[in-house]
Amino acid sequence: MKRIDRHRAILGVDNKATLSDLKKVYRKIMMEWHPDKFQESEEAKKGAEEKSTKLIASYHFLVSVHPETHEATLTEYTATTTDASITDFEFKSEILRVVFSDGSEYEYYGVPKAIYVKLVNADTPDRFARRHIYMNYLYRSTNKIVSGQ
Repeated sequence: MKRIDRHRAILGVDNKATLSDLKKVYRKIMMEWHPDKFQESEEAKKGAEEKSTKLIASYHFLVSVHPETHEATLTEYTATTTDASITDFEFKSEILRVVFSDGSEYEYYGVPKAIYVKLVNADTPDRFARRHIYMNYLYRSTNKIVSGQ
């Protein structure tokens, strides 16, 4: 997926990187690009702030979609997708954002428009999503992102 590849390129990691590897690489790069190290000019500091913002976003994205993260949160994810109902959803550029009745929010990546159209037209969207979306597409929780973290 292009989005994952773009974030991996920003951090300079491959698809075999563990969560521990991501953390080590992230810390090393952030020490190099931390804006406090660029005090010689406002332009250099601003450039470092932009670079560090991209690094932070890439790190958080890769952690949120990492298989180790999914494995650690599988119980909560399964409870949400099994017991909670869909309260809202939106689709943009093959990304389906789903809001559940328990307050959880997830983004699903690589969802074809045809699947989204079927979800919209389904008699029971919850059942359709359980069968065709939840375990078939890369996902991540967006609860922390939405709450401002």
